[in-house]
Amino acid sequence: MLAWLAKGFHGEMAYMETHGLKRARPALLLAGTVSVITARMDYLPASHAADWQASEQARLGKPHEAVISVYARGRDYHKVMRARLQTLSEKIAQQLARIAPEHSLASRVFVDSAPVLEVELASRSGLGWRGKHTLLLNRDAGSMFFLGEIFVNVALPTTPAQSPHCGSCSACLDVCPTQAIVAPYQVDARRCISYLTIEHTGAIPLEFRAALGNRIYGCDDCQTACPWNKFAQRAVIPDFDVRGGMQGATLLALFAWSEEEFLRRTEGSAIRRIGYERWQRNIAVALGNQLRDAAQAKVDQAIAHERVRAIVTALTAKRSHSSDLVIQHIDWALGLLNTN
Repeated sequence: MLAWLAKGFHGEMAYMETHGLKRARPALLLAGTVSVITARMDYLPASHAADWQASEQARLGKPHEAVISVYARGRDYHKVMRARLQTLSEKIAQQLARIAPEHSLASRVFVDSAPVLEVELASRSGLGWRGKHTLLLNRDAGSMFFLGEIFVNVALPTTPAQSPHCGSCSACLDVCPTQAIVAPYQVDARRCISYLTIEHTGAIPLEFRAALGNRIYGCDDCQTACPWNKFAQRAVIPDFDVRGGMQGATLLALFAWSEEEFLRRTEGSAIRRIGYERWQRNIAVALGNQLRDAAQAKVDQAIAHERVRAIVTALTAKRSHSSDLVIQHIDWALGLLNTN
């Protein structure tokens, strides 16, 4: 990890550098930690069909449709998984008090919210192996799941690690739109669409805007291309069911949201964390890409003319009351008309 940080692959995620080796020392997060319980929670919506990978890939070929990463179409996983792990932790404490009253359980729950090496802990504890895209893979569940941990001060039996099963496959590396997976098991976050649309606070670098396509929050390409995800498990709780507007909505419909509507629609969603400005920034880029495709007549001429008119109208109207950051991306999008 230190080598990864030294290369600057973490981009603006300064917290990764700030915490340094703290990630590798659980006792610094909970004094007295001697064991870590790792868990996974499947999030693929129950409504997704068996051919969900092909369906998700097909969305990228519909430039008018807004594509949001699958994990973010339901409720914020941080809240859901943290609550369930906390309940589990309390039950463990109750059991320990019953069978070993001389011991008092100290525990702390983590769900992607602290300097924890989640994938490394999960792979060492047998939940799967690290794929070449750096995500955890499981033979029975692919990678469509969240990870969480409970740090405890009680020595527990260890579970064996799984052997890796990626073999010579390079599907995730080959499909990455920005070549963010610079080598097997190495991701340059600065190139990653998930990073650019979620973590990155400034302007989307010009060199990556076309590659965003119609993705406005996150990117699932390396997961939809992974053969192991044909075994992805469906979520067993309704929290991860698709919310209205998060799947199949058009870019223009989402761009028309006011800030008040954005906050209302994303209440309890992980999407809210990027804020309205970045939401508008991302959609402006996607609209620019759609504008370019329509101007190049990659669709029926009559449809192309109507789409260009609608997009230009929406971008122009929004420009008059947007931040400088959003205006910069709107102007870039409108400027694509003059390059065709």
